[in-house]
Amino acid sequence: MKITKKDIKTFFMIVVSAFVYALAMKAFVEAGNLYPGGFSGLSRLLSQVLYQFTGISISFSIIYFILNALPTFLVFNYVGRRFTIFSIIQFVLVSFFVEVLPSFPLTEDMLLIAVFGGILGGAGISIALRQNASSGGTDFLAIYFGNKFNISTWNYVMACNMCILLIAGYLYGWNTALYSIVYQFCSTQVVNTFHNRYKLVTLMIVTEDADMVSEAIFKTVRHGITVLEGKGAYSKLDKKLLYMTINAYQLQEVVKAIRQVDPKVFINISKTERIVGNYYQKPLD
Repeated sequence: MKITKKDIKTFFMIVVSAFVYALAMKAFVEAGNLYPGGFSGLSRLLSQVLYQFTGISISFSIIYFILNALPTFLVFNYVGRRFTIFSIIQFVLVSFFVEVLPSFPLTEDMLLIAVFGGILGGAGISIALRQNASSGGTDFLAIYFGNKFNISTWNYVMACNMCILLIAGYLYGWNTALYSIVYQFCSTQVVNTFHNRYKLVTLMIVTEDADMVSEAIFKTVRHGITVLEGKGAYSKLDKKLLYMTINAYQLQEVVKAIRQVDPKVFINISKTERIVGNYYQKPLD
């Protein structure tokens, strides 16, 4: 794989992502004995259960690394080598940072720990996702099924996390489990807000030069366009209406390309709940 400037930038952001997530673990999760979402929560639970019932002490970092390594084989041939490599770097760095950073509780208020810990943890995951990488684990699984079925799967991931919390609540107290739900909810909402890959928007573009606008769009994204004839009710001029659906993260680039060739264009942008039929989803490289 040839290293580019984009790869260097991505690597730097992955380091930031891992460090931010590790900070959430050391400053909030450990302070409140919470169980965050995904394999990090499962790793904390397994580490505690092993020590309590068998006397075997295995650190969070080791279990976290092993659990994340397993889904790597699932996504390697499906979502692309670059995505997988940077995701591996992310969860390896998380394991490293969690192991070397000291615990530094910022507050003893459990609600503050749950809310701000969830926000910080979700930010760490979101940074990785916006670089077309992930934090591994359930992120791997969510992106795998999201690519396959073209849907957002984060709420399903949160539902699976509830199973971990039920076990943790039964073993270590429901108070901790309930605050962990608050943590996971905040984290999931941050990810849903900033991860736009599977959010769709519909564009209705009114222009007098449909061919030039269409060409500019095709140079930017690989999506189809439906062209309808129209006429301005006030100006009486012939117009064309271009109708298309794109991913939300492509919106800014598409609008910029359109306005460069037609500064007078009129664009209506609306959220799309769901599409049925053929739709091109750019694969993760």
